[in-house]
Amino acid sequence: MRRVPEGHTLHRLATALDEAFAGQPVRASSPQGRFTESAALVDGRVLESAQAYGKHLFLVFGDGPALDVVHVHLGLYGRFDVHRDVTEVPDPVGQVRLRLTGAAAYADLRGATACELLTAAERDAVLARLGPDPLRPDADPGVAWERVRRSRAPVAGLLMDQSVVAGIGNVYRAELLYRHRVDPFRPGRSLRARQWREMWDDLVALMQDGVRTGRIDTVRPEHLTDAELEHEGPRRGHSYVYRRAGEPCRVCHRRVRTQVLQARNLYWCAMCQRRYRGTA
Repeated sequence: MRRVPEGHTLHRLATALDEAFAGQPVRASSPQGRFTESAALVDGRVLESAQAYGKHLFLVFGDGPALDVVHVHLGLYGRFDVHRDVTEVPDPVGQVRLRLTGAAAYADLRGATACELLTAAERDAVLARLGPDPLRPDADPGVAWERVRRSRAPVAGLLMDQSVVAGIGNVYRAELLYRHRVDPFRPGRSLRARQWREMWDDLVALMQDGVRTGRIDTVRPEHLTDAELEHEGPRRGHSYVYRRAGEPCRVCHRRVRTQVLQARNLYWCAMCQRRYRGTA
């Protein structure tokens, strides 16, 4: 089952593109042909920086009035593969929407939901639709809190709303709610400010760890099995509830539940995340 890459993946990608191309003239082409005219407008220009915001990637060429931005959203099937320290660049394989080539590196974009050339104003309009990104140093959790505290919608739905918090996907959503014992169906406005701040700080730490390791690990060491603790070498991240429907909860051993919420599978433990009843 595929899922849209979450925010930590885009920040890792932005760093890889920065390290490979930033500060140098970059050749841009569209072997597939769907981005040919736009690629020609940035071909040979200096890539100033690659920036991630939530699940969006921005490649910035030039500055001031001459600034152009390639906006990428990977969606379900997108990949942006960066190859460094190469002595020669091979012919493109498959449907390559955008190829970037530098002095000793190249990168191929395939299958993205969005790949478009924007002006600075158009880039800013995209950002204006997004909530704060926990991985950015300028993120303001208070902006997200103002949207959460006024909403009757389930907190599980609000966390997946990119206009509330940018970068959270299905994994971070399920795991964050479990770690804080929050009923996923609880109305956003029933949360308390302190609760939200604790959740935000935890989310920042989890996503920063995801940037560092390249995987989502949310299980505290005391809740891992001996085999999981002793495992050596590459591995997938461990979860409390995500994709563990029908399996025993790591803490209470009640079966993990799943239900479709807003067209996405939600996972939770009904014992550890008791139903919120409100107050009389």
